Amino acid sequence: MQYSTIPFSLVEHDQAFILDIDALYAHAATLTDGRKPRGVRYPLPLLITVALLAKLAGFVHMEDLADWAKLRRHELQFFFGTARASMPHHTTWSRVLGSAIDVEELNTLVQRLFAPPVVGELPERCSIQVTMDGKTLRGTIPRGATRGVHLLAAYLPAEGIVLFQVEVEGKHNEIVAAPKLLKRLDLRGSLVSGDAMFTQRQLSIQIVEAGGDYLWMVKDNQPTLRAEIEELFEEEYVSAGWSAPPVDFTTARSVNKGHGRIEERILTTSSLLAEYSDWPYLAQVFKLEYRTWCCVSGKSTQEIRYGVTSAPVTVLSAEELLHATRQHWRMETGLHGRRDVCFLEDASRTRNGQAPHVLATLNNLALSLLGRLGITNVAQAQRALNYHIDRALHSLTA
Repeated sequence: MQYSTIPFSLVEHDQAFILDIDALYAHAATLTDGRKPRGVRYPLPLLITVALLAKLAGFVHMEDLADWAKLRRHELQFFFGTARASMPHHTTWSRVLGSAIDVEELNTLVQRLFAPPVVGELPERCSIQVTMDGKTLRGTIPRGATRGVHLLAAYLPAEGIVLFQVEVEGKHNEIVAAPKLLKRLDLRGSLVSGDAMFTQRQLSIQIVEAGGDYLWMVKDNQPTLRAEIEELFEEEYVSAGWSAPPVDFTTARSVNKGHGRIEERILTTSSLLAEYSDWPYLAQVFKLEYRTWCCVSGKSTQEIRYGVTSAPVTVLSAEELLHATRQHWRMETGLHGRRDVCFLEDASRTRNGQAPHVLATLNNLALSLLGRLGITNVAQAQRALNYHIDRALHSLTA
């Protein structure tokens, strides 16, 4: 390569960032190429790296990606030192990404790049929050069908990094895929959070016995557990001359204003249920009251949610539990929302083999790279990278 890094900065941003292309190429070179050696014109690490550069520059669809590379074929030849000044047609891109790449290897590559290193002492208990949630690639849903490619990911909301991603088989749901996903992660010191679907006994046992803790929301899929929590937090009726039984309730409250509304969250937690509930490794339960007021119409809404965790109050206080529940929903905005808005994932109609999963993993890789750099405005970063990548490529031929 002529240059191993591309420096760039954002508009009205004093900080400079470095995109290490040489390191990305070297990691991509560790992937197994499923094609037969005879007739291969474009090395797999070249295609992976070019596809990632195009996505970082805002060219996210297969046809756009192919056109971006073809228009810059001479500059890319200088940059990567290839033998010929050409780039493949978009059908070749689709075929290679659909059949030549082992998706599990690619996800392992992302994990190797971004998983928190464990050096020396083990991380403190609940010091790393890992959120789990699934997403259907809507563009892969065939006409007349109701289901397409569905992916379940593990995400670090504080860092904006995807740790691993697995595909949910057509006849199964996320509950079946979740144990496979968790087996790929080092859960020591982690707090694994998920919505009510993941409130399952075996999943809770798997997490705690792997050295982590769970944080689940509880709904009607666990009616006994929900009823116990509701009864615990019900207001106690006390007859005259009697005193209320002792409780250990602690409360945390937060108020935020934004997007034309005021949001109030009140979380009340208790450890009393752990004394008699048979839920595995239960330490605390909580009640979360969520209220919103619209600043324009004045309309208000109220919702009550319940949850459980294996982390005791000495590890997670009410304030920390409230923060963790808010962090969990950052996966919707920080990962799934960005993949839809900035990478137009649901609008993609690519369905060839493993290509949808590969493209989604490249989206995760791009977002994790930006998250590692501390960049939160992905659209602004794509516009800046489009300019700086072109500037770096054109400087070679100048």
